[in-house]
Amino acid sequence: MKDTEELAEIRRAVRSLCEEFPGEYWREKDRDRAYPGEFVDALTKAGFLAALIPEQFGGSGLSLDAAAVIMEEIQAAGCNGAAAHAQMYVMNTLLRYGSAEQKAAYLPGIAAGELRLQAFGVSEPTSGTDTLSLRTFAQRDGDDYVVNGQKIWTSRAEHSDLMMLLARTTPRDKVEKKTEGLSLFLVNMRDVVGNGMTIKPIRTMMNHSTTEVFFDDMRIPDSALIGEEGKGFRYILSGMNAERILIAAECIGDAKWFIEKATDYAKDRNVFSNPIGKNQGVQFPIARCYAQMRAAELMVHDAAQAFDAGGNAGEEANMAKMLASEASWAAADMCVQTHGGFGFAEEYDVERKFREARLYTVAPISTNLILSYLAEHVLGLPRSY
Repeated sequence: MKDTEELAEIRRAVRSLCEEFPGEYWREKDRDRAYPGEFVDALTKAGFLAALIPEQFGGSGLSLDAAAVIMEEIQAAGCNGAAAHAQMYVMNTLLRYGSAEQKAAYLPGIAAGELRLQAFGVSEPTSGTDTLSLRTFAQRDGDDYVVNGQKIWTSRAEHSDLMMLLARTTPRDKVEKKTEGLSLFLVNMRDVVGNGMTIKPIRTMMNHSTTEVFFDDMRIPDSALIGEEGKGFRYILSGMNAERILIAAECIGDAKWFIEKATDYAKDRNVFSNPIGKNQGVQFPIARCYAQMRAAELMVHDAAQAFDAGGNAGEEANMAKMLASEASWAAADMCVQTHGGFGFAEEYDVERKFREARLYTVAPISTNLILSYLAEHVLGLPRSY
């Protein structure tokens, strides 16, 4: 795929910003399990996290395809866009289904960096990707909803002002279709943290700032409801497709980083008086990963363009996420193998990126669930679960 001049300029601008945050910065954050707030602030100040917000609200009004380029280039530069990527994909749900009042109330602040929309409260300990079985319940009480329940893997909740929250508002046994009875809320966390909402961090193998969130009689106004009550599952599908496409773009960026890192090392590392890159046993894995990455890259941009065209981009989004995450993980494994022992040394950044890349074959949806989706909804095979 050849970039337009606009996309090429976006790449140059993102790369220039990322040069201010070299490996040393990320290694320090990784050791301390610290949130890269300086990096997120720089992205915000440069306008990258407001890329999808319409110009009338202070954003750039760019396409998802352009946003994908931003996230890809962040990863390709060796940085970690997971610290801020939710603000990109959660934005689509607000843009498509939020009321005029909600957009006017929140979008200018998000675009200006005064508010952060980083938290996406969907997964639960007992449901995982089985979203329709979630138990968090929002009970209507006059002009408010009272929320009780728990979410898990709610990344960046400690660093967000707003949360997109999916909760049940009608019991499962009282709805005609299992996709009904779930509602979506835009929660102002500044009002409820410590007042019905409790956030607890979860330490993981990578520095991902993820948490579990507890709701104990958390009271939110009915103005927090997005769209119609009971229609929330349909609303988040759009956001989930955007999420998969943008994370797929990040995987492409990671794959490019691993391939470049391995190629440079193979050229410079001499063993038995020759660069190791002279050997086909080293060359071929790098070349194969490059071909795999390029094929996945085409799928990612096809998916982004399908999303931008409107309608249901579920098929393209799922395939893009699966192919890109597999390309990234293959490149990560190849890069460690190319570096040998040095691939495990912190100073090379390979082991850090290796750990980060592993996540995306599991989240935000596992490869097996994607294959099930394609089998049932694209190929017409019987439902397997």
